[in-house]
Amino acid sequence: MLRAQAEKMCAGCPIQAQCLSDAVTKFDVSGFVAGTTKRQRQEIRHRLGVTVHEDDLDAYAGVNSGRQFDRNEIHRLRVANPNEPLSAIAARVGCSVSTIKRHLRRIERDGLEPTPRKVRPTPDQVMRAADEVKAGPRRPVVAA
Repeated sequence: MLRAQAEKMCAGCPIQAQCLSDAVTKFDVSGFVAGTTKRQRQEIRHRLGVTVHEDDLDAYAGVNSGRQFDRNEIHRLRVANPNEPLSAIAARVGCSVSTIKRHLRRIERDGLEPTPRKVRPTPDQVMRAADEVKAGPRRPVVAA
């Protein structure tokens, strides 16, 4: 009954598509979001080829502001401007020098090479995939 009530509330929400898109492409949240369960969102991600990384627990521990910064962009800026002070890169990205240093250390430690950015599915694509997932498995049509 609660699930049906939540689905009804979400169905009438003007930002349902953006809410679901964020829950599918940006955050791995628990519970009921935008008319979907966690399991349904996992299936939507699978159909769309979307991977969501685990939360950065440093943010919750107070190590940073909680804002997420693109590690690939930080690496790209550093490689493109090797003689530029880290403070200039931090100003471009909009974070502190310590955040830049932390990301550069992680890049060095993990041996990460910049990866091309994946194009995120649009909210409309996410909604179509959600409709398919909610409709359930397709059953083959058997000729009589």
